[in-house]
Amino acid sequence: MPLSALVARYDHVLLDLDGCVWVGNKPTAGAVDAVTALRAAGKGVAFVTNDTQLGTEEYVRKLWRLGFQASLEEVVTAGGALQFVLAERFTGRAAVVIGSPAVHRHVEAAGVRIVNGTTFASRADVVVVAVHPRFDYDELRDATQAALRGAYLLGSNRDATFPMPDGFWPGSGSILAAVEKASGRTGVTVGKPEPVLVQTALDRLGPGRALMVGDRVDADLGAAHAAGIDGAIVLTGASDRETAESATKPSAAAIAERLETLVLGALR
Repeated sequence: MPLSALVARYDHVLLDLDGCVWVGNKPTAGAVDAVTALRAAGKGVAFVTNDTQLGTEEYVRKLWRLGFQASLEEVVTAGGALQFVLAERFTGRAAVVIGSPAVHRHVEAAGVRIVNGTTFASRADVVVVAVHPRFDYDELRDATQAALRGAYLLGSNRDATFPMPDGFWPGSGSILAAVEKASGRTGVTVGKPEPVLVQTALDRLGPGRALMVGDRVDADLGAAHAAGIDGAIVLTGASDRETAESATKPSAAAIAERLETLVLGALR
């Protein structure tokens, strides 16, 4: 399967997951063929996600289950970036954590003690915020009290929503906004549009011209621009064509109906 003229110009393609490669537990139409074609053409492939609901190994297993080949080195997550920051700055200290079991594992792997629901919660050194479906008031209370007492506020990303088969669900950015509103503090985030995840993927892929493909103008195009590479938008997730076409800085190298169209077919 020959690649589109646009994608053929690049040595590496970085792919967002939610809204680009899959929605929920289903690949986007033709995405498996598109990734297979990239590999057959000798392109470097990386999967770069703001989602923290799974660990890296779990994302690899999900990719294989849905028909994609993937290795641990090819998957770069905001959860891994959280772990890196925590290990550099907060090893041996205490955290209040809002997040999935995978995020809790990342925090613990960084050598940080989780103190949610204890008498020490309000005196935590850092508050970690990421999306998870069981977010509740007790977590918000602990995070707010710790942030009010000066804890460092660290979020995975500011994505307001993420796409699911039945519509958009609240994302990490919505939960972080609640903590920020309650505490009057502004958090620091590690996910896209910050360049860290893209730069990590580029370091692993090595030299060459790279394209970031995602579904969010703010996060995916923003991260590509911040990392100094081109970005393309697919319309299977958060951003519609009007939003993508109106983006001027950064602008998209291409806008396609879906990943398959971008990689294998004529752009519309």
